[in-house]
Parts: sequence; C-alpha cells; structure tokens
Amino acid sequence: MPKMKTHRGSAKRFSLTGTGKLKRNKAGKQHILTKKRTKRKRPMRQHDLVSDADASRVKRSLPYL
Repeated sequence: MPKMKTHRGSAKRFSLTGTGKLKRNKAGKQHILTKKRTKRKRPMRQHDLVSDADASRVKRSLPYL
C-alpha cells in the first residue's frame, strides 16, 4: 500500500503540543492592522487549540504528525 500524503497547507498551519493536542494560530493578524486597536491585536499573538469538533478532520490531513 502506498504512503499517505500529508496535506501541505495543513502541515504549515498546525502543530502538535506535548500532550498531543493540535495548536493553531489565531486569525486576523496578517494585514489591515492599522485600524485594529492594540488591545485587539495582542491576544492574536498567542496560539490557540483546535476545537475537538475539528481536530479529527485536521488529524486526518496530517497522517504522520
């Protein structure tokens, strides 16, 4: 049976934590930042976890992660 392919877009966006949960970056921090207040941008620096409802789909696209 051939090897499964990793979805490269998902591989660039998600990584695993030490406990095996999926880590993601928060949305809204790429452009058009001048109109956003600092208070709004500051929490976007932190990583967040993928919800349990979406985690199974993301893990399916990353078979070797």
